[in-house]
Amino acid sequence: MRRLTVGGVKRRLGRELFRATEALGAVPEGLQPVKPKEPFAAGFEGWLLRRGDRLAAPFPGAWRELPTPKTPPARVAVVVHVFFVELLDEILDSLAVMPIDFDLIVTNASGTPLEIDAARLARVGRVQIFDIANQGRDILPLLSLVNADVLEPYELVLKVHTKKSAWRKDHPDLPGSGEEWREGFLRDLLGSEDSIKKILGSFATDPALGIVTSTGSIVGPEFWGGDKEIVRSLLRRLQLELNEDSLQFASGSMYWIRGFVLQGLRALQTSEWDFEAEHGQVDGTTAHAIERLIGIVAREAGYELREPQDLSTAELAEEWSRYSRETVVEPRARAIPFYLPQFHTFPENDAWWGKGFTEWTNVAGAQPVYDGQNQPLLPSELGFYDLRAPGVRAAQYTLARSAGIEGFMYYYYWFAGKKLMDLPIEKLVANTDDEPFCIMWANENWTRRWDGRDANILIGQDYDKTPATEFIHDVIHLLKDERYIRIDGKPVLAVYRITQLPDFENVIRYWREFAEAEGLPGLTLLSVDVGTSYDGLGGDIRDHGMDAFLEFPPHNKHWAGWEREETDFDDRFQGNTLRYDSMVLQAELTMLEGVDDARYPGVMVTYDNTARRQWQPDLWWGSNPFTFRRWLNSTVSAVSHRERDQRVVFINAWNEWAESAVLEPTLRFGKSYLLAVRDVLYR
Repeated sequence: MRRLTVGGVKRRLGRELFRATEALGAVPEGLQPVKPKEPFAAGFEGWLLRRGDRLAAPFPGAWRELPTPKTPPARVAVVVHVFFVELLDEILDSLAVMPIDFDLIVTNASGTPLEIDAARLARVGRVQIFDIANQGRDILPLLSLVNADVLEPYELVLKVHTKKSAWRKDHPDLPGSGEEWREGFLRDLLGSEDSIKKILGSFATDPALGIVTSTGSIVGPEFWGGDKEIVRSLLRRLQLELNEDSLQFASGSMYWIRGFVLQGLRALQTSEWDFEAEHGQVDGTTAHAIERLIGIVAREAGYELREPQDLSTAELAEEWSRYSRETVVEPRARAIPFYLPQFHTFPENDAWWGKGFTEWTNVAGAQPVYDGQNQPLLPSELGFYDLRAPGVRAAQYTLARSAGIEGFMYYYYWFAGKKLMDLPIEKLVANTDDEPFCIMWANENWTRRWDGRDANILIGQDYDKTPATEFIHDVIHLLKDERYIRIDGKPVLAVYRITQLPDFENVIRYWREFAEAEGLPGLTLLSVDVGTSYDGLGGDIRDHGMDAFLEFPPHNKHWAGWEREETDFDDRFQGNTLRYDSMVLQAELTMLEGVDDARYPGVMVTYDNTARRQWQPDLWWGSNPFTFRRWLNSTVSAVSHRERDQRVVFINAWNEWAESAVLEPTLRFGKSYLLAVRDVLYR
């Protein structure tokens, strides 16, 4: 039996009781689900109880039965929440001046069926109405749209709602009535075609702009009210800590916003259980807390909040048309994630680990080692795929292209002439699909501890048996493929631990000569920046005959310990805990000093190898889609001055599932990490 702390045992028992009572549907009096003794609905302990093992984000089941619109999505969505039906017409009248194609998404908590005449809105495309219970004001309906992936297509969102706010006329610190407040929002956020163009143009030209709200609506810590501890608890779900003095948010919950800031909220995994019943509250609820949290995560992602008078007064000309359907936008950089080809069986793994073993065996068996850990990290829409099956790789590339990713760098395993896990890339080369790729020779030992070191070796590198010069002969057919990723016209070839190769400078000289003899214009040779203690290079890499470093976090990055006194760990845990946010901050500071031309920077989604090493993992606490987005954006910005061909950044990783470094959709995060990449590349 798993040894747990007393708190862990209580949570396990409470979770089972919760599931049992929740399954009853309408729960009789006296059989309500077990809830922790927390002072608010969105408490962290309660969330742990409710998560269950599915780890998916909920939304009203009836929405699944709604037809999928046939009209392609626009780049801009307007989300309208309706409770006071009599106020809907003034919102629709305001939308009539929209100068750009948009989709209209309505959440209806009025209890009255709605019909909207799309003909009154000249530029509207999709019109979708989602009926929902009156709970959580406009916020739970918004998060339900996020959880249902309804907002996934959109780069910008205008969020408005039928707002009365009768309490405002008696508020001691806020001027005007609720009606005046509402009118101010509609005037500032819509108002006229020119004012909308100014807002759209500002989003198109100001990379720091994340939220635009009405004049006087951005407020700070003096407006915490009774929401501070609720926000603190919600942030724990994202592994973020609260800086209560830096609060800045858009009060009133009406604004233009980058789509990703909302899309990333899927990581909260909110449900109706997180929200109080409606009793006319004006403070101290989950809805009020998330109103504040949206400002916090926008800034965590690297964005700023502005009011109309603070927008750029520079001539914006036609920049607003950036968000039209017809505008073609190129990715800001060449983003290349690492790709693990392990997800299929092969004889050696059958012999070492048991018949049928793949990486999924480890992933599915992972147990959380602390409260709130994202384990097991499980796939969503791609499922537990087998790379031998037709269509899997095509689906991966479709997802990658949707985010602006150029292609994948496949780990390539070559042991003295013996190749392992080369089936996926050979199948790729054998087809004619548009699937850009390159390779990194992962020249380390395979061990039972998955650490590449010299103990417990399953299959090792033997450079005496077959010299490393021969490697180029076995991969030249890959490098010649027209889809192979190139820099300056030369195929990219990376080596993980370059100094492990005996006489490596002569080896790479031979590789270059052989490539040119085979008709290639040369090679772009990269060495992974693993640090000198891990068989990497120091100094100027070009002095050793290589072209550039390739960054592969967490290698050779800042490692700071995570003080975990307030977190409940399983008593069998013997691993290492580190802070993701500290690594990100140090990486950003380093990039501000400039990135050498002989370096291609990289970021990581996270690193947590609990799935491989269970009670002795290395894990980084603090990864979430917002912090990841900020790191990637800083990295792309650091190379933005380069010629486009040289604007290369690497991401760890596309599908390192047993290390939790995953851009692929997960039950826990959906597509939010992938959407962060899209937001950065198409900003």
